[in-house]
This record gives sequence, C-alpha cells and structure tokens, in this order.
Amino acid sequence: MFQKFKQKAPLLYFILSRIVTMIFLLFFLGFALFGLMELAPGDIVDQMMTQQLMASAQSGPNSSGATSGKENNFDEELLAKTREELGLDKPFYVQYFKWLKRVIVNHDLGVSLISRAPVSFLLKSRIMNTIVLNLISLVFITIFSFILGVYFSSKAGTRLDVGVTFFALFFHAFPGILLLILMQLAASITGLFPVTAYPDFPASAAPVKFTFSYIHHIFLPLFCSFLGGVGGTMRTIRATMLDQMGMPYIFALRARGISERRVYLNHAFRNTLNPYITGSANLLASLFGGSLIMEIIFAYPGVGRLTYEAVLQQDINLVLANSMFLSALVLAGMVISDILLAFVDPRIRYGADK
Repeated sequence: MFQKFKQKAPLLYFILSRIVTMIFLLFFLGFALFGLMELAPGDIVDQMMTQQLMASAQSGPNSSGATSGKENNFDEELLAKTREELGLDKPFYVQYFKWLKRVIVNHDLGVSLISRAPVSFLLKSRIMNTIVLNLISLVFITIFSFILGVYFSSKAGTRLDVGVTFFALFFHAFPGILLLILMQLAASITGLFPVTAYPDFPASAAPVKFTFSYIHHIFLPLFCSFLGGVGGTMRTIRATMLDQMGMPYIFALRARGISERRVYLNHAFRNTLNPYITGSANLLASLFGGSLIMEIIFAYPGVGRLTYEAVLQQDINLVLANSMFLSALVLAGMVISDILLAFVDPRIRYGADK
C-alpha cells in the first residue's frame, strides 16, 4: 500500500514522511532534555529551599528577639512531599511520558513550577516576539544577500569585490555575542539607540507610537543579526552565480545574442535558488539559536530569554515547552525548504522511480 502511494504521489509521500520524521525527532529531543535536566545538580525544590533561607536571613530576628531554629531547619519529609507533589520523585523517563500524555490527551503543557502560571500562557506571551524578530532578520538577510551576491558576481576580481568579500568574511567569523555587547556599549555611550530591545509600554496603549518605538529598539539587534548572516549567504549566492556563468548553456545563450541582463536574471539567477533554499533552513536555525543570546543581552521578551530563565530555575515544564517549540520551528523550516526545493527544481522527484 505504501509503495503504491509512493509511486502515485511521490511529493506528498515525501512531505508526510518528513512530518512523521519531525515528530519522532521531537519525541527523542524531549526525552534527551528530560535526561539532561536530571543530570543537573539539585532541583527546583532545592532552589525553593535556598530562596526561603535567604529570605529568612534577610528578615533578621523575629519580634521575640530570637529566630526559631525550627524555621531554618527544613523538614526532610516536607521536602520529599513537595517533590512528590511536583512529580520530581519519579525517574526522568516516567516524568517525560506523563508530560507527553498530558500534552497529547489533554493538550495541556502543564504549569510553571516557579510561578505556577500555565506554561501555554507564558509561551503565548513570548512566541510572537521571537517569531517577528527572526522573520524580519531572515527577510533582510535574504533580500540583501541576493542583491549583493548577484551584483558582485558580475564584479568578480575587482577591488570593490575583494573589499566587500573581506568584510563579509570578517563579520561572518566575528563572534556574535561580542558584537552584541559592543553594539550595546556603543548605544550606551552615544545614546542614539536604547540599550534594551523592547519598548517600555504595551502596544495596546499607543499602537502607532509602539511601532516606531519598536523599530528604534530592535535596530541594533537586527543590525548585528544582519552582519552575522548576510556574509555567508551572500558568498554562497555569489559563488553559485560565478559557477553558473561558466556553464556551457550560458555560452550558448550568449551566442544566440541574448542580452547579458537576461542571461544573469532569467537564467543564471534561477539556479541560485537551489543552494539558498537548502541553506535557508540552517540560516533559520542559526537565527533562532542566536536570538537566545540577543534576548538575554538586550532584555528582549522572547522565548529564548524565557528558556534561559527557566533553565536557571530548573523549571522543567517551561524548559521543555520552550525548547520543543523552537525545535519544532527549526524542523518545520527544514521541511518547508525541502518542499520549496522540489517545486523550484523540476528535476527533483522525491521518492519517484527513475
């Protein structure tokens, strides 16, 4: 049955197979995350105990003039009961399958072990911020990479091409975290841009003002993301264009008297889409990975910063939900890139018999 379906609809079979593969990858990723969190020293109950001890120490002696020893001596039975209530007394694989059952059957991501707020609510409040930021980065990197890559492929070997290639390599190899810190330091010294990446008032208060303020706040993080991503993508498109311009079909088109503009844009340019679409999934993954550092440095309220805070607090429900969301986005981007590649290049027939 599967073989007949594969022969009749190879592209649909490929899409469904990739979706199934993505589901299995997410399953094993969640299992690995639970295992890694189990290896971390201590747990969230220990952190609660530490925070309570610090609060008790800061409050000073009580009204009677002496602090009761019982207040600072945590009952082991109470700690064990707290772990049992949170489900932390079970092995990590039991916790994972209980969480997975709750997600699949009840469509419930659980509650944050620290704030006791629903994980879905915390995630929804940050999802759009992260998606919007990374999509804007992807669009700008794509547009400028194609424009610069195609243009400088026609200027190969010139001083301008050598200079731009040098700076593209420089910023591509420059550590992203250091670039973000330097940009934030420059913003602090000059005062031209905010040191945070998000306005200090909600969008509902003044939508138009919020839009312009948001653009002003995210300019520096976007600029850092652009500098880090455009170099490698531009060089890939430039190299592909140079490779295509040396192909026999290009000489044949020129011999037929077709203008150089049409040769570049109508023929050679179309063949640069394949390597870009293939690499766009990796670019998207690097953007989402880099946004974690950016959100921490620039105090941007996104999923990456929420994940970082959850890891520090060992809030396993929040860590797992955020990580699975980001991983699902990256895997979905890879599936979409493969589907687009099949539509762009008619020579590709996934699963079709040759």
